[in-house]
Amino acid sequence: MVNRSFPVFERLDLVEWQACRRLAVFCHYRPLLALLRLASRLGDWPAWVVLIGCQPLIHGNAGWQIAVQFGVTAVVAITVYRLLKTRLCRERPFITFTAIPCTMPPLDRYSFPSGHTLHAVSFTTLTAATAPWLLLVVAPLAALIAASRVGLGLHYMSDVAAGALIGLVLAKVSLWLYPVTLTTAVL
Repeated sequence: MVNRSFPVFERLDLVEWQACRRLAVFCHYRPLLALLRLASRLGDWPAWVVLIGCQPLIHGNAGWQIAVQFGVTAVVAITVYRLLKTRLCRERPFITFTAIPCTMPPLDRYSFPSGHTLHAVSFTTLTAATAPWLLLVVAPLAALIAASRVGLGLHYMSDVAAGALIGLVLAKVSLWLYPVTLTTAVL
């Protein structure tokens, strides 16, 4: 098999692998491992579908527009994520370094960027603009999802950071293109 990854990833892998291994080994503690697995599964899609579906209940008629904005932003995020992941081809840490345990099966082969984190940050940013009171639930969930990606041995820390940055940018662009104010959201 031919290595298709970029040299920058090879250098980053060497810098990050020991910290990723330590975190993944630390996360073998059963209650923490169960929590991270749950967060990861919720970050696959269920949490975000529920959040989108609740927008009309939270905001009334304006909630339908907000739900559409959340949904369109998610579709754009999936497209950007897939384009990057299939072209950059960074191997997952547990593939490159067998000392990093993988404690949950990955959804695909490559790790850069973290799609779970991308969506978590994107939805958290959109929620902050439309229903800040929901951040008490959404922000800790997003943080757990991001931590789960490294803790489960599925991503490097730079994958998570890149996913967070991309998610933030996509959400901000969405809010710039279709500004939602709290007064609009409450209508």
